[in-house]
Amino acid sequence: MAKYLSQGVFELDSPIKIESYAAVVGSKEGKGPLAKYFDEIVEDSHFGMTTWEQAESKFQLEAVSIAVRKKNLTKEDIDVICAGDLINQCTSSSYGLRELSIPFLGLYGACSTMAEGILTASLVLESGAAKRAAAVTSSHFSTAERQFRSPLSYGGQRTPTSQWTCTASGAVLLSDNGNARIKGGCIGKIADMGVNDITNMGSAMSPAASATIQRYLQATNTSPDDYDAIVTGDLGKVGSTLLIELLKKQDIDISKQHQDCGLLIFDDKMQDTHCGGSGCGCSASVLCGYFLPMIERKEIKNMLFVATGALMSAMSVQQGESIPSVAHLVHIGG
Repeated sequence: MAKYLSQGVFELDSPIKIESYAAVVGSKEGKGPLAKYFDEIVEDSHFGMTTWEQAESKFQLEAVSIAVRKKNLTKEDIDVICAGDLINQCTSSSYGLRELSIPFLGLYGACSTMAEGILTASLVLESGAAKRAAAVTSSHFSTAERQFRSPLSYGGQRTPTSQWTCTASGAVLLSDNGNARIKGGCIGKIADMGVNDITNMGSAMSPAASATIQRYLQATNTSPDDYDAIVTGDLGKVGSTLLIELLKKQDIDISKQHQDCGLLIFDDKMQDTHCGGSGCGCSASVLCGYFLPMIERKEIKNMLFVATGALMSAMSVQQGESIPSVAHLVHIGG
């Protein structure tokens, strides 16, 4: 049974474990420093489909399919799937996963969706409503650019604070079997510091990450030294620097434990991604390709996975609104 610690913070007593996982990435991600850790690298940005949106849907389906095959399971073995993405009405998820005919919970947490999906799936299992659940998300550079920024053919100049939306997907299967355990979590609160620059997501999201980490540490009476890694989703260079500064003002120093998926997935000097990677698929693919195998090998025994998301829409940006953000935390251990 889930143990309530404080508002939005809980621990899990039941053995909710990560049974399988998979990461599928695009060509640019496949040329980055983590290339050897991904299950599949897709060179064609259209993935054999007609549109980029169809390609992103296929990325999700492929990630789930690989995770299922790794354990010799079938789609009928999954009782519920929690999925979301960045595109309007989560179309990449619903169109990509419709052929699986698995009970579906559509989620939107922007780039925090992987953590939100894992938390939701874990609580569904904890309730006894399902025996095996999946969490999956994705992003695609071209679909995100088309929806949120300028058309690619426009050739607009990218600002120094901008990040590169990853073409990637990650999927996890949760059950009572596995080497990595979901120990608890913190459901994020919406934070808005008035940032309205769509090319500076790190500044918009870092306050949410800071607040979530602080809440979890206080509720669990732990310190950064109790964890081998504190991994943020995609704050990039600017956001990661701000996060450490914000927490230090609260006498919390995570500089030794902190790693950011957006900084890990690309080689800044060689790939010209400015402040790093972003998108739902960024943290999802790095978690599934890089960090979860480290937990299985017991190189990491205790980790906080803090996926961050900017909750604006194309409409709110056009209307000049600021960018609200959220960060959800998942405590994963061996």
